[in-house]
Amino acid sequence: MPLAEAIETQRAIRRLRADPVDDETVLRCIELAMKAPTAGNRQSWEWVVVRDPDVKHQLARLNRQAWSVAKRTGRREPHPLSADRMREAVQWQADHFEETPVIVVACLRGSRPLLPMASARFGASIYPAVQNLLLAARGLGLGATITTLSLWSTGLVRRTLGLPRWVTPCAVIPLGWPLGHYGPTTRRPAAEVVHLDRFGNRPFIRHAGGSSPARDPLSSAQ
Repeated sequence: MPLAEAIETQRAIRRLRADPVDDETVLRCIELAMKAPTAGNRQSWEWVVVRDPDVKHQLARLNRQAWSVAKRTGRREPHPLSADRMREAVQWQADHFEETPVIVVACLRGSRPLLPMASARFGASIYPAVQNLLLAARGLGLGATITTLSLWSTGLVRRTLGLPRWVTPCAVIPLGWPLGHYGPTTRRPAAEVVHLDRFGNRPFIRHAGGSSPARDPLSSAQ
């Protein structure tokens, strides 16, 4: 699959079949995830692959607890129809969390820093790898999404997964074969959110209308 196609069609897939995903496929996703850059090339990630039903149940319980609060207190999105569809998908995932064949928990060695610069470096060492994992799953025909609902209590997640205090869980990625068919993602035009030199200076909006886009070199990459 060309890289641009994988990026354009990689979406949050929460409805997954219960069919098994073999270890080789999961390991391949993680191998590709680990090609991502990390701060200082420390490669300080750890990956927990969850298959045990009891561990899944504990993560599912944490997920549902957080979701029950979020759906009551979360703000309304500007596009109600889209938001309703998203809430339905999140609810479906919460109701069927234990049925997910594989749950990957992306972790990082160390504690989450409080200082802004160190905190940014911390996230930059794990989330590029998580995005790589999502793209790898897409390329292999799997569905996946990043969720943090189960992480509302780092202590409980550490206890559930047997993580030492010096390992921090950063993202939960349910992984499986998609239930149904999914089209490409839809996003706002880039020109609406790109600023030149200073915030508010958006010259690309003037050039976006009616102009033919430049050829995307990634679209033909194999």
